[in-house]
This record gives sequence, structure tokens and C-alpha cells, in this order.
Amino acid sequence: MEPTLKIEHLTIDLPEGADRPHAIRDVSLALYPGRTLCIVGESGSGKSMSANAVMGLLPKGVTVGSGRILFEGRDITHLTEEQFQDLRGAGIGMIFQEPMTALNPLMKIGAQIAEVFEAHGRLTPPERAAHALDLLREVGIPDPERAQFAYPFQLSGGQRQRVVIAMALALEPKVLIADEPTTALDVTTQAQILGLIKALQTKHGMAVMFVTHDFGVVSEIADDVAVIELGELVEQGPASKVLVNPDHPYTRRLLDAIPKVEFHESPAKEVPLLRVRDLVKEFRTGDRVVRASDHVSIDLMRGETLGIVGESGSGKSTLGRAIVQLIKPDSGTIEMDGQDISRLRGAALKAHRKKIQMIFQDPYASLNPRARIGRILTEGPMAHGKSRAEAYARARELLVLVGLKDSAMDRFPHEFSGGQRQRIGIARALALDPEIIVADEAVSALDVSVQAQVLDLLEDLKTRLGLTMIFVTHDLRVAGKICDRIAVMQHGKIVEIGAAEQVFRHPREEYTRNLLDAAPGLELQ
Repeated sequence: MEPTLKIEHLTIDLPEGADRPHAIRDVSLALYPGRTLCIVGESGSGKSMSANAVMGLLPKGVTVGSGRILFEGRDITHLTEEQFQDLRGAGIGMIFQEPMTALNPLMKIGAQIAEVFEAHGRLTPPERAAHALDLLREVGIPDPERAQFAYPFQLSGGQRQRVVIAMALALEPKVLIADEPTTALDVTTQAQILGLIKALQTKHGMAVMFVTHDFGVVSEIADDVAVIELGELVEQGPASKVLVNPDHPYTRRLLDAIPKVEFHESPAKEVPLLRVRDLVKEFRTGDRVVRASDHVSIDLMRGETLGIVGESGSGKSTLGRAIVQLIKPDSGTIEMDGQDISRLRGAALKAHRKKIQMIFQDPYASLNPRARIGRILTEGPMAHGKSRAEAYARARELLVLVGLKDSAMDRFPHEFSGGQRQRIGIARALALDPEIIVADEAVSALDVSVQAQVLDLLEDLKTRLGLTMIFVTHDLRVAGKICDRIAVMQHGKIVEIGAAEQVFRHPREEYTRNLLDAAPGLELQ
């Protein structure tokens, strides 16, 4: 069988001043009809650059140095922009990582899909609208007749990703490139998207290139695997071989970094450090009311890590933010040391804030891009009365504690990798010596090896500093690795709570079983 797409000895040159000369060097790959090739590697490995080269979407200053890309035997390596526009969508479709930035926020969904036909001069306007509606049905958008008139912000993340898939498939391309299309999605939505791509591939006979850092996803969908490390193709072969018996140490290291479920002994029962009772929080948009927390009650024991898991929109982040007092509940109580902290205001709230700190999901958006790391780590302690000398000395200690050099004090956030920025976020949360840390999807944006390092760091800090943690996550593998107890949330309610081993091995609720079944690559020890 002839490959639909063939990459031969491709080298992509990076501009002068980059951290290495080539994004990828001498890479050869082949995509076959009806098969899925997963390209795997850490952030910065060059895997997405390979996909962008195929689409003619290389960033400014990045060029193909040597080698060639063949589509159905035709060399497309150096097409003009006009020629690439003819090829994109019609011959090769692409699903981008972040659907919100891939969609025009000012255009209705149906019109955006119809625009694909218009750009290629196909069909009449009524036919375009009809085909757009058919595609929304095919990708499983709920109530497509209504959804075609919605704007992107009115859809969930999973629904937006389905729209991007519909646009990629509109002209029935021979090759589909999916660049990290499920990274930001919860486990059930991710499972649905992976199943949808597989079903559409079977229906249309497409060759699929799937770019990912998640070996759990690879185990679900890959026929073939290519592993790239710092621009070098270090291993490739059938998924059954690469996943079970890898040859290269880098591949083994990536596989070893996948979070393994390790059940912990829960701390002995005692008076809870934190008690949440009947917490209610509603959000209103026009006539629509969403109850994100619906009479939630939980206890948090001193020294434990409590996981809060659930799909997007289940209310888990709202609960975490209410506990940290970033949002005020409508009713209910949050007690710490016998004091209802949900009623605190002004100076009393400021004094309390140092006891509970938060690690945010996006380590770049949560750090002031105009402030040096030293200032970021010392603002809180100095606001709470520490001298500048004390605050800076403690900041240097914390940087070393989280695995960075104290010389980082003089640098800005953009000068660090995502994993390093998350370590800085952890150091900032520790700067006030809190009793409780709330980690809101603190590792979901990180690739698998960096994720493993940050999880190990949090476990180590918890032991050394005697921390109590609430860990909000949609990744059940992460919850199983780090949490003592797990609370499962659905539609603002806690539907199940118990020791991690009980929830994983003997879930009581069908919803919990569905979450576990949907988690890619989940293996219980």
C-alpha cells in the first residue's frame, strides 16, 4: 500500500539565536490510508513543527532546510501560499489544539463551516449552509439546528473542538492532522473526541497524523508511533511494539512518566482542618441560572490530599475558588479552625488569606509578565508584614526548594519553560507558609515528563512541610497518583466521596464508572 503522505529526510531550520539550529533534523515519516500515526514528544521536541510544515504554516523565520514532503506523490514542500490555500482543507485538513483561537469569535458556527466551501469556490450559498448543518450532525453537536446560529463562546470546549473537526472534514481531505486536540478537555469529552476521530477516519478512509505528548491517548488510538526528542526521530514502529517493548531510553522515560495509580493510606480521622457545609454558588447569565455548587459538604483532614474530580462544568474549580475566597458563596459555610471564613471581610480576610493559597492551572497567565520573579515571590510576604530582607531570603530558599536556582530571582516569567513557571507558581503559593494548598488543574497544561516532576515535587513538599492539599483535576491518573481521598462532582453536587482505592476499585456511582472507563491509558496497580 502506498502512503498518502510521505516525509523524506526533512530538516526545518530555526532562526539565528534559537536554542538549537533545527526544529527537526533528517526526519522521515509515512502516513497510510485508514491508519493513525501518533507523533510523540515533550514540549519543544519539534513534533508540532512537523505538522505545520505539512500545512505550510511554519512561523516567520522558520524554514525547510532540506528534505521534502510528498502528498499523493506530489512534492508540496515549497508550494506558494496560494497553492497551499488550495491544498489546505481539500487535500489535508487540520484540527488545532485550542479551538477558541482557531474559531472566529465574531462569526456564527454555521457560517464559519460554510466559509470553508466558499473559500474553495464550492457549492451555492444555500448548499453551503445545508452541508454545514450536516457536518454539525456528523460530529455530534447537540441540537445542531440551533447550534449553527451560536457563537463560539456559547459552546463548551468539547463542542468547539467538534466544530473545528467539522471544518477540517468539510472538504473530505485525504489526510487529517490533529495537533494536541484533546489536551484541554476532560476525560469523557476527550474519549468522545478520540472516538469521533476514529469513526470519521474509518468512514472516510483518511490517513491521520496525531500529535500528542500523552501516551495514554497513544495507547487508545495509534496504529504507528514516531517518537521525537529535541528534533531527532529516535524511534518509530507499530504501536504494539513501541508501547510494550520500546528500544530507546527516551521512549522508556516518557512511558515511565505516565502517572501510575498509587493508593495511599488516608490520615487518621480527627477534627477536620477544613469543613465545608451546604455550599451554594450560582452564576446568572440573563435568564439562565447555573448552580455551580449545589449544597456541597466536605471535610478536609490535616495532612491529607483530597482530590476533586469531574467533567468540565461539574463545579470543581468553583468549589476550589470558594475555599480560597476568590469567589463568595451565596450560602453555606466554610470553617477553618472553627471560624467561618466565608463571612470574613477586609483586614480579617487579608489575615486569613495566608493560611490557604492556590496554584493555578496556567502558570503563565497567573504570573505578572512585567514583574521579575523576585518581586512575584515577595509581594505577598511583604504585604503581610515581612521585611524586604526576610522576604527575599525566603524567596531564594523557596526557589531552591522547588528545584530552581536562586538566580531566577532576576528574570521574567517568559524566560522560563512551562514546567519551570509552574514551579515558580508553587513557590509563590508556599511563600506565605500556608496550611492548605488548593491546586486547580496544576499539571494539566504540562507534558507528561514535566507533569511527573511537578507531581513528585508536590508529594515531597507535602511530606517535608506538612501541607494539606486540595487537588482539582480532570485527569484520573493524576488523582490516583497523588490523592488520599477523592470527591467526584457532577452538576455542582458531590455524587461520591471516599478513599482513592475505594473510588477507583469499587465505585458506587455509574457516573464515576463512566469517568474511569473514559480515562485514556488508566491502569490500576
